[in-house]
Amino acid sequence: MRTSKRLIGALGALAVAVTTAVVGAATGAQAVGPDRLPLTITNSSGRGEAVYVYVLGTNLTTGRLGYVNAGGTFTAWPAGSNPPSPAPDVAITGPGNGGSTTIQVPRGISGRVYFSLGEKLKFFLTPDGLVQPAPWASGDANHNILFDWSEFTYNDAGIWLNSSQVDMFALPHAVTVTGASGTRRTGDLVASGRTNTINQIAAQPGWANTVVKRADGTVLRVLAPGKAAGAGLLSTTYLDPYIASAWGAYTGKTLTVVPFGDQPNLRYFGRTSGTTMTFTNGSGQQVASFARPSSADVWGCDGALHAPNDQVVGPIARTLCAALNRGTLGTVDTQPSTDASAFYKSNPTNQYARIVHANMADGKAYAFAFDDVGAFESLVHDGSPSAAGLIIQPFTGGGTTNPPPTGSGSALVNANGMCLDNSAQNTANGNKIQIWGCNGTVAQKWTFVQAGTTLRVQGKCLDVAGGGTANGTKVQLWDCNGTGAQVWIPQNGGYYNPQSNRCLDNPGHSTTPGTQVHIWDCNGANAQKWKLG
Repeated sequence: MRTSKRLIGALGALAVAVTTAVVGAATGAQAVGPDRLPLTITNSSGRGEAVYVYVLGTNLTTGRLGYVNAGGTFTAWPAGSNPPSPAPDVAITGPGNGGSTTIQVPRGISGRVYFSLGEKLKFFLTPDGLVQPAPWASGDANHNILFDWSEFTYNDAGIWLNSSQVDMFALPHAVTVTGASGTRRTGDLVASGRTNTINQIAAQPGWANTVVKRADGTVLRVLAPGKAAGAGLLSTTYLDPYIASAWGAYTGKTLTVVPFGDQPNLRYFGRTSGTTMTFTNGSGQQVASFARPSSADVWGCDGALHAPNDQVVGPIARTLCAALNRGTLGTVDTQPSTDASAFYKSNPTNQYARIVHANMADGKAYAFAFDDVGAFESLVHDGSPSAAGLIIQPFTGGGTTNPPPTGSGSALVNANGMCLDNSAQNTANGNKIQIWGCNGTVAQKWTFVQAGTTLRVQGKCLDVAGGGTANGTKVQLWDCNGTGAQVWIPQNGGYYNPQSNRCLDNPGHSTTPGTQVHIWDCNGANAQKWKLG
């Protein structure tokens, strides 16, 4: 989901773009969500300021831009002017620290949920639409306000809701969607994740000025590299040496782009001549060409990497943009690469995206416009939602909600009293992970490592075999490698693997020693209840 445009008039189309592949087939489908979806904003920030909430967007039926009140009524904006005129005050009073506020979101809208602490946001109207806050500009009316936003689309095919760091990292917040299969959640930071992110980015050579503070010392935000460079706070040519090297690598070899995961045989082949990379299809016909992009083009996934809403040029452009941001173009010759352990190894690299992802409990973030390539974005979706949520998290400490203990290791006990066990204490890759009677041996001493959101025993990680996503895929022991197959999020008394969108499950709630565990649709049953400690 992209947020590079300043006028919210473009926002509806941008928000819908992320769902095109899923929603396209559902056009005209029966509505499955309620007319008005309850969205609960929870304030766990630990701060005492007043909270203000705004639901702004595009009515998908009329195309009109407007706002939503707490009861879920959409109202179109009045006409604006040049110079821009102040918009009406449409703030919804949000929850105090430790509290929550539920508002209603009408079906058929795409936009943003803004939330600010301590001061209301200032919006303005032009004849073309709403001018969004642009706090990376020092003269912007909202520059000194502590605020953030999430993006959403809610239509007849369900809701898509994501936390966004495309423009900046500011207020730590998670998003949730609840449906018949349970609650999906993303955006949680590791413990002290906000402080970690700020300090780690500031420590990178040339990046210190991307951290923006208020006069009272409050860190308001860390700017994404494109915004920072545009404001003169980061070198405008920072990524150019890597781009030139990666682009030039394909003068002597071929880049293969496989843009659709469900169409592995649809491939495009790129070679560079001079500063132009040209792509052909399987029949040798030229289908696209791209001039070598600038740093700004890569940060914004625009300019030379502009991605039209088609089925060829756009998908190739987004794949190139993701590869350049992640530093894998030039070294990984089939794209997109989905091996997260290979990301951000280039020099120079996108330190902002690297550090933001590293401080997310599930590794997911929208740190640049096409971070959804390969499904690394912080997005939740449900085709039949009953509720949604936005949780403002602690600025210090914190981490995922009620994480299990860490340390030297504890038994991981299923609801039936059996323990998760590394078969025969064997540490070979691929060793069977099973249920067994609890015996206190090293094979049952599990630790939850929050920094990587992994479950570990005997120095290795709990791993979904082959990175599989199907129901019944076995779970095994493997070297810890940072891939999505090894991410386990505490959720509803169990462990959720975001890559597969499934949960750690004891088949049939078995009590037979030696039964190998697997992943299955999250359903909240006792077979998926595990207690560590």
